[in-house]
Amino acid sequence: MYQYTEFDRQFVHQRAAQFRDQLERWQKGKLAEDEFRPLRLQNGWYVQRYAPMLRVAVPYGELSSRQLRVLARIAREYDEPEAEVYKKAIETQGLLGSHKLPTHYAHFTTRQNVQYNWIPLAKSADVMDLLASVDMHGIQTSGNCIRNITSDERAGIAVDEVADPRPFAEIMRQWSTLHPEFAFLPRKFKIAITGATEDRAATGWHDVGLHVVKNEAGEIGFRVQVGGGMGRTPIVGTVLREFLPWQQIMNYLEAVIRVYNRYGRRDNIYKARIKILVKAEGQRYIDDVEAEYKQILEHDGAPHTITQEEYDRVAASFVPPALATRVLQSAEKTDAELRHHAADDVQFARWLARNVAPHKNPALRAVTLSFKRLKQAPGDASADQLDTIAELADRFSAGEARVTHDQNVLLPWVHAEDLHALWIAARAAGFASANVHLLTDMIACPGGDFCALANARSIPVAEAITERYQDLDELDDLGEIDLHISGCINSCGHHHSGHIGILGVDKDGKEWYQVTLGGSDGSALSGTPQAGKVVGPSFSAAEVPGVIEAVLNTYRDTRESGENFIDTLRRVGHDAFKAAANGARFKVEEAA
Repeated sequence: MYQYTEFDRQFVHQRAAQFRDQLERWQKGKLAEDEFRPLRLQNGWYVQRYAPMLRVAVPYGELSSRQLRVLARIAREYDEPEAEVYKKAIETQGLLGSHKLPTHYAHFTTRQNVQYNWIPLAKSADVMDLLASVDMHGIQTSGNCIRNITSDERAGIAVDEVADPRPFAEIMRQWSTLHPEFAFLPRKFKIAITGATEDRAATGWHDVGLHVVKNEAGEIGFRVQVGGGMGRTPIVGTVLREFLPWQQIMNYLEAVIRVYNRYGRRDNIYKARIKILVKAEGQRYIDDVEAEYKQILEHDGAPHTITQEEYDRVAASFVPPALATRVLQSAEKTDAELRHHAADDVQFARWLARNVAPHKNPALRAVTLSFKRLKQAPGDASADQLDTIAELADRFSAGEARVTHDQNVLLPWVHAEDLHALWIAARAAGFASANVHLLTDMIACPGGDFCALANARSIPVAEAITERYQDLDELDDLGEIDLHISGCINSCGHHHSGHIGILGVDKDGKEWYQVTLGGSDGSALSGTPQAGKVVGPSFSAAEVPGVIEAVLNTYRDTRESGENFIDTLRRVGHDAFKAAANGARFKVEEAA
C-alpha cells in the first residue's frame, strides 16, 4: 500500500492543527457558524439527524493494521454522544417503531471511506490528531470539491489487470488536494479509476470514470467517461476519449473540471452536478473540453504532464509487502489440502467458492470478509470487530486490508496454504458468511436512522430481507444478485445500479419504498451500466420483503438452466416481474 512521505505526513499534521484552531475559534464565538461550516465540511465533519458524522478518507480503500487499530480506538473512545443527545435520539427513533441506534461503531461506505455517527464536535480535533498519527484524515470527504478517489479493491493484485491504477490515483489525489481553482466547485465531484478489464469500481456512475486500456500498439492509456451519477437524474457517463495517453490524464482532467467549474449551475443545487451540464450541452461541452485541453497543451506548457520519472517516484511508494519468509509448500500439496478440507466441510467449500479470488501471484489469494450479517447494518463494524480485522490482517495478509465498493473488507495478501486457518479465524469472528455477491451481500446506506437527508430508513429493510434469506442453499440457488438500498434520492446506496433497487420515499409523512429492476454497475455479471426501471407505485415497509420474494419466485419460475437473475429479467422482460411485485402488494392489503 502507499507509504506516506515526510511531506505527506507533515501536511496532514498541519491540517489537523489548523482544524483545531478553527474549532476553538468557533467554540469561543470568534468564528461564525456560516464561516465554520465549510471548514468543517472540507475536513469531513457533517451534522446529521441526531449528531455530527465524521467521514474519514481511505484512498483506494487501503488500510494498514495500525490504521485499523486507531479506527477501532476512535470507535471505542469517541463514537458516543452526550447523554441528552442520545436520549432524544432514542425517543425520536421510538416514534418510528425502532430503538436501535448503535454507538461505538464505524461504517464502511460504497466509496471506500469510513464513517462515524456519534462523535461530538467538541472532541473532533482530538480525533483528527489521532487520525494524523497514522497518516489519515478527512480532507475533502465533503464539500463542493474533488472527493476521495476510489478504485477496484483488487488494484495491484487482480489477474485481469492491464496496469495498476493506484499510482495514477495517488497522483490525482496529490493534484486535487486543496487545489485552489477547484476548492469550491458548483457541486461535489467524484472520480473512480480501474486498471482491470472488468470494471469493479462502477466507473460509469461517477463524475469522471477512468478505465486503463491498451491501444492496438500496446500502449497504456485511459478510456475517459464524464458526467455519470445517480440521484434525481441517474445518468451513465459519456465517453469523451476512447484512448488518452496516460501521460496526459492530468492535463485532460484539468480541462474537464475547468469547463465544469466555468459553466456548471450554481443557482440550483439539483442541477449543479456535472452530469446535468454534460447532458444539457452534449457535444458543445465535449468541444469546450477539447479546446481547453488544447490550450493547456499548446499555450500553458502542459504543466500536469506525467513524466516517467514522476510516475516512477509515486509508484515506488506503493511498497509490496514483505510476506512471511517461510518456505512455502508446493502448489500441488496446497491444492490437495484445500480439496481435502472442502470435501470434509461444505461450509468451507462454499467460502472458497464465494469469498476467495485469484491473485497475480499464484501462491496468494484475495479474501473477502463479509460484513453482511444479521443484527448489524451492512458495512458496520464495532470497535472490537475493527481490532479483529487488524489481527486477521497481521496474521494472514501482511498487515493490510481494503474496504470494498460493496461495503466488505478484503485481505489482499493471503497465502493459499493459510486459507483454511483464515476461514476458521474469520468464522469465529463472524466474518466468514459465504454470501459474497449473493442476495444478502447487499449495499445499503445508513438511511433515516442517521442521515438528515433520508426520507426513510434503509437498515430495517435490509435486516428484514437478510433475516428472510438465511438459508445458504437457497441463496446459492438464486445465484449472484445485486440488491441495493437507498434511504433517499441522493442514492448513497446506489439503488439505481442494483439488479433490484429499493429507494426510500416520503409519502404523507410515512416511510414508503420504490422498487426498481434491471440496474447495472458495469461489472462483468451486470453488463453495460444502466439505471433500473421502476416497478410501479411505492410499497410500505411491511410489503417490501414480500415484494422481493415475489420477484425472486418469478425468476425461479422463468429462468433457463444456468441463467442468472439479471439475464432472466432481460430475456423475459419487466412485465412478469412487475405483475408479481404488485401481486404481493395486494396480498398484504387483503391480509390486513
